[in-house]
Amino acid sequence: MNWRNFLAPYAQVVEELKVKLKGMRSQFEYESSHSPIEFVTARVKPVSSIKEKMKRKNIHMDNIEELQDIAGVRVVCQFVDDIYDIVDRLKSRNDFEVIEERDYINHKKESGYRSYHLIISYPVETIHGERKIIAEIQIRTLAMNFWATNEHSLNYKYEGRMPEKVRTRLKRAAEAAFKLDEEMAKVKDEIQEAQRIFKTNKESDD
Repeated sequence: MNWRNFLAPYAQVVEELKVKLKGMRSQFEYESSHSPIEFVTARVKPVSSIKEKMKRKNIHMDNIEELQDIAGVRVVCQFVDDIYDIVDRLKSRNDFEVIEERDYINHKKESGYRSYHLIISYPVETIHGERKIIAEIQIRTLAMNFWATNEHSLNYKYEGRMPEKVRTRLKRAAEAAFKLDEEMAKVKDEIQEAQRIFKTNKESDD
């Protein structure tokens, strides 16, 4: 397997999606007082992680494209409502096709993990013609992202065999993070008004 050649179109998809999603964020900032997108990150899964996941899920090299998250993009929002706004906008686009949705917000994982996943088929132009590449877009709040980042680090540390004591605390932390999202949603209008005032004052100073 020539990994560099294999992953090249995935890297292209990641770069193109990143540009498009950051473009959406800029449009929101120009045309409205609130952007549902806080920031966008993207990555191609490292070869070591691909191999580990293939081994864990018993996926043969011939079926490597069963891995749906080799190309991954993350969209982080301020509020839970923003997530569903972004999901609807992405589903209405015609430059890629949403082939699967996973709502881990209303249906959280056993670990406490919350996020919204879209699996997409993205047409990318290569020197050999068009290829449809499967990619994953995760949409989550800042609080969900903070929890998931730390949970990922702990899973890495314990190699997937996390002590029950740590697991229990993580679940409690996940509920606390979601409670924070719920409380912030109750003052969403006030927060957005404050951000509008700040933006207006900053523009007048400039």
